[in-house]
Amino acid sequence: MKNFRIPVAALTTVLWLALAGALTAGGNEIPAKAQDHPIVLTGGTIHPVSGADIPGGMILFDRGKIVSMGTNLQLPPNTERIDISGKHVYPGMILATSTIGLMEIGAVRATRDVVETGSVNPNVRAEAAVNPESEIIPVTRANGITVAVTMPGGGVVSGTAAAVELDGWTWEEMTLKAPVGLIVNWPRMTINRAWWERRTEEEQKKAREKALEELKNTFRDARAYMTAKKAEAAGTGPHHDTDLRWEAMIPVLEGKIPVLLDAGELQQIEAAVAWADREKVRLVITGGYDAPRAAQLLKDHGVSVIAGPVNSTPRRRWEPYDDPYTLPKRLHDAGVSYCIMGDGGYENERNLPYQAAQAAAYGLPADEALKAITLYPAKILGLDDRIGSLEPGKDATLIVTTGNPLETLTNVEMEYIRGKSVQLTSRHTHLYDKYREKYRRQGIE
Repeated sequence: MKNFRIPVAALTTVLWLALAGALTAGGNEIPAKAQDHPIVLTGGTIHPVSGADIPGGMILFDRGKIVSMGTNLQLPPNTERIDISGKHVYPGMILATSTIGLMEIGAVRATRDVVETGSVNPNVRAEAAVNPESEIIPVTRANGITVAVTMPGGGVVSGTAAAVELDGWTWEEMTLKAPVGLIVNWPRMTINRAWWERRTEEEQKKAREKALEELKNTFRDARAYMTAKKAEAAGTGPHHDTDLRWEAMIPVLEGKIPVLLDAGELQQIEAAVAWADREKVRLVITGGYDAPRAAQLLKDHGVSVIAGPVNSTPRRRWEPYDDPYTLPKRLHDAGVSYCIMGDGGYENERNLPYQAAQAAAYGLPADEALKAITLYPAKILGLDDRIGSLEPGKDATLIVTTGNPLETLTNVEMEYIRGKSVQLTSRHTHLYDKYREKYRRQGIE
C-alpha cells in the first residue's frame, strides 16, 4: 500500500470541522410532523394583535390553518382539546433581519455561509444555504420566535433574503416565502475619522464612488436585460441567454419585492431614498439609526424602517444615552411605518422580544411594541397574509405563554408552526438539565 499523506490545509479543515461538530452537538431536536387532526386551545387569553383580546377564549386550527376563534366554538369530530387556562396565546414572533441558518460558529470558516465572493451577487438565495441542523434554530424558537428572515451579506448587492420557519427537515420545507427582498448595502456618505479606520479620506471617497457606480450599473444592466427578455417573450426581439443575476432582480424592478437597504446615517438614508425614487423600486431601510430625522421624507416616499438594534449604544458622543432605546417610539410618533429587528447577528436573536421590551420601557406603547415584532414585520415584508396575527384563514403559527412575551420572566410553554407542535428543547435546556442533575446528585437543589 502506498503512503497516504494528508495536506496540512486539508487536515486543518478536518480538525476545524470536528471542533464545529463537537461545539454544536446538542439534543438533535426532531422536526414536528404535519398537523393531522383538529386542535383547539381552550381557557386561555387569546391575543390576536390585530384585534381585541379574547379572555377565556378558544382557538381552533386544522391542517395548519386557524379555523375560528371565540368563546363558544362548534368543534368538528376528533378535535383534540388542550386546556390552557391561565395561559396566553400570541402569534409567533418574526425576526425581520438575521443570518440564522447561514452562520454557526464565527471562528470556523466552514460554518460561515453568509458572504459570497464578489460585490454584486443578486442571484445568491439565502434559503438555499440554510442549515436545518443549526443549533441556533431551536435556541431561537424556544423563546417564541417562529419565523426568521435570513439574509446574505457583503458587497454592494448581497443577494435575496428569505423568510424561513424555524422547524423542518430541509430548507425547502422551512421556506415560508422567498425571495422577500433584495439586499443592498449603501456606502457610507461621510468620512469616517474613527481610530480604527485605516483608509485615507481620498481612499474612502473613491470606495464610496465605486460602490455607487457599481449599484448604478447593476440596476441599469438588469433593467436592460428585463426589457430584452420581455421583447423576446413577445416575439419582438432576438433570443438572449438567461443570466441568473439579472433574473433575480426582475421581481425588484417589477415592484413585487422591496430592496432591503442597510443605512443608518441621515446622509445615507436621504441618498438611498433619492436613488430608490430614480430607480422606481420599493425601499425598506434596515437599521435606520437616523431615520426619525428623515421622518417626513420617509413618509412622503412610503419607505418603511426595520429599526434597531434597540439594545445598543449611541453612535455619537454628543447624543443622549437612550437614543437607540427610543428609536421605535420616535418612528411611531412621527407616523413612519416600522418594525423592530433583533441584534442583527445570529447567536443572540432569541432576545428579540427584549429588544421590543426595551423600546416599551422607553415610551413605545406596549401594544405597539408587540405589534413591532409580529404584525408590523409581516406587513412590511409581505407575509401578513400568512402570519403576524391570529385570524381565521392564517397559518396556525402561534405560541402559548405564561404571560406577556416581552417580560423576561415569561416562559413559552407551547409552540405551533403551521399547526405542527414544535419541540421547545434546545442545547440550552439540555445543558440546564445536565447540570441540574449534577447538583442534584450532590444533594444541592
